[in-house]
Formats: sequence, C-alpha cells, structure tokens
Amino acid sequence: MQHNIPVEQLGAQAPAMAEAISACVHCGFCLPACPTYQLLGDEADSPRGRIVLMKAVLEGSLPAASAQPHIDRCLGCLGCVTACPSGVKYGELLSGYRARTAPAARRSLFDTIARALSHAVLPRPKLFRMAALAGRFAQPFAPALPRSLRAMLELLPARLPAAVHLPAVSPALGTRRARVALLAGCAQQVLAPEINAATVRVLTRNGVEVLVPQAQGCCGALAIHTGAAPQARQYARNNLAAFPADVDAILTTAAGCGSGIHDYPLLFAGTAQHAEAQAFATRTCDVTVFLDRLGLVPLPAQAQTRRVAYHDACHLSHAQGVRAAPRNLLRQIPGLTLLDLPEGELCCGSAGTYNIEQPHLAQQLGARKAGHVRASAAQIVAMGNIGCMVQIERSLGASGSVPAVRHTMQILDEAYREGGQTEVPTAPQ
Repeated sequence: MQHNIPVEQLGAQAPAMAEAISACVHCGFCLPACPTYQLLGDEADSPRGRIVLMKAVLEGSLPAASAQPHIDRCLGCLGCVTACPSGVKYGELLSGYRARTAPAARRSLFDTIARALSHAVLPRPKLFRMAALAGRFAQPFAPALPRSLRAMLELLPARLPAAVHLPAVSPALGTRRARVALLAGCAQQVLAPEINAATVRVLTRNGVEVLVPQAQGCCGALAIHTGAAPQARQYARNNLAAFPADVDAILTTAAGCGSGIHDYPLLFAGTAQHAEAQAFATRTCDVTVFLDRLGLVPLPAQAQTRRVAYHDACHLSHAQGVRAAPRNLLRQIPGLTLLDLPEGELCCGSAGTYNIEQPHLAQQLGARKAGHVRASAAQIVAMGNIGCMVQIERSLGASGSVPAVRHTMQILDEAYREGGQTEVPTAPQ
C-alpha cells in the first residue's frame, strides 16, 4: 500500500510503521482471523481497515479521534499476523501508532480512571493484592458502577491464593543441565502464584538451576499495548539491569510477558540501549520452548488418564509463533489425550486489559471460547497465559459446566509429582 507518511518527522518507530503499511496489499486474508471483524462485520474494525485508518492519521488527512474507537476495539491479538501472506508486521504498526496517539486521546472520565488504576496497580504485585482484597468488599456495588469499573471488579476471583515467595536460587536436582532466570510476572504472582512454583519444580526436576532476580519488575507489556511508551521503557530498563548475563536463557511463563519482552527492540529503536534490548529479547523464550529444546526427563506412569484441551494464547501462538512446544510436552504425559479446540486462532477476549476496557466484546469472545471448551468434553483446558486463564475460567463459570483451567506447567508438575518429585522449598510471604 502506498503512503505519504512523513517518516522523518514521526520518531524512531516511524520506519517500522511505514514498512507495515507498505507491506499490506489489502487482500483480506486477515478478516477471518480478526475477532472484532467476526463479531461486528465492520471493515473499519478489521486489520486492513485499521491499517487504512492509521495510515490516514499518520499522513495527517484524518483526525486521530475519528479512528480512535476502531483502534481501541483492536485486541492486539495478532491473529492477522499469522494469517497474512504478505508478512505485514501489524503489531509494530499498532504499538507505534498507539504510542504516538494514546497520550492525547480523549476518553470518558470513568474509562480514564479505570485505565489509570490498571497502570498503577497491575504492575505492582503487593499493591495489586491489597487492591484485589479491597475490591472484594466493593463487589456488591458493582452493578451500580460504570462498565469499565464494574468489569474490573467482576474479574476478581472469589478468593485469592496465599502469596508464595520463590527462592532467589533453586538448585537443579541431579546433574545440572542448564541455568536460567525466571520472570515472575505481575498479575500471575497475585492470581495464581502456584504457576511459578510449579514451573520451578518442573525445571529443577529436569536438571535446571533457576534464578529469580529479586530486583525484577513488570515487563512493561501493559504499557506497551496501551501506548504508554515512556513508562514501558522505564520498566524495561529495570529488567535489563536486573537479569544476569551468565544464564542460558531468560524464561517467561505468561504469553503476554514474553510478547512484551520481544517488543523491547522496537521500544528502544533509535536509542543507545537498542542493542542491549535486542540481546535481552533474543535470550528470552517461553518456558515450554526451553523445555522442548532441552528434552524432558521421562514422566512417570500416571494413576489416571487425562482428557486435555489446549488453548493457544494469542501472545504465545501469534506474537511468538509458539504452538508446537507446549503440545509436545503435554503429549509426553502417559495417559493424556490432547485435544485442539475449534477456532483456536481466535482470541478468548482477555488481551491484557481488553476485558476491562471493552467488556461487552470480551464477554462475547469469552462465551464463544467457553462453548468450544465445553463441546470438547475435556476434563482440563490447558494454556500458557494468566490473562487467558482468568477470562476462560470466568466464561466457563458463567456458562455452567466447568472443566479445570490449568497452566501447561501445572499439568506437567502434577504429572511429575505423581512419581514423587522432591518439593522446591517455598514459604508464604
């Protein structure tokens, strides 16, 4: 697609935005892969429609406010990237565009408050835990609140699990095969801290020494996806300094975090830290990718069979191209039958804080995903992202039938523990 974008005037991310626009040939292969187009049937709410809108805004022929509702409705799931035969890097366009336009965007008072609360609370686990506990007392008043604040309260679990402190170093069991550093995540530490504990147990059982850098913080994914680039760079710089260089890999257990770290090179484009950000992103991978490459220690015979449906988290499958690794690992569990879900390429509606900012669309997508899970007759639905887990568990709960929702690493951990794996020491905070 030809354009007249003044690249030299739009900053370091402008070349990537212009390249994405140039690559689009308007073929329409992205339309079936776009959740909002599937729901709304509006060209302006499709990837190619949004590309046209962003192009017009960047060229100066359309006010950003005219495009904003359609850009806000984009989940950023990147299903279009997987479907695109021309290799359009839609995510780089969307991130750069939001970074340029979001600071000046006008939203309702309550939407602004909800977004500010998300940015202030979610990246800080201790504050998030306190806010979640306080929010439970406000839940009876949720129906009287504006939609974004109501959605925020409705997503809170009925109870919070006890906080878990992971050791700074967990030694490998037996001969050490590798040494890694683990990103603990933000929401995951509060909503499902057992995922990290299970991950450490599985890694150490497989001869991997695990470091958990104590100075680490939020990966910045939420800030990146909402256009808060300065805040995202602040979080990223902290992690660049916090993680050691002498490890074989930096591992993530949440698809959103992994995707966020892989955006670091674009985030630092044109700066002195670009090379460092590139090296950091290159060393980072999802834990399932690392274990699939390393090779699992054989899993013990199981006392029960499992019927497991696998849900592809968008920021794992589309953003990072990770589809085979988690399936390869799960298939190694004796007695486990692995199922793929229909419309596996479509987002569940979580997408960071999308289910707070666009709750009506998110609920429709969640119900659609829950329907496929129920129809599979699976006992367990597995995935690799805490946001998806919250969304799908809520959608299943709203629909009646409730298969267990588990992270891939939890399922592997349970399978190893049936064979008597030694516990990794953890203690409540």
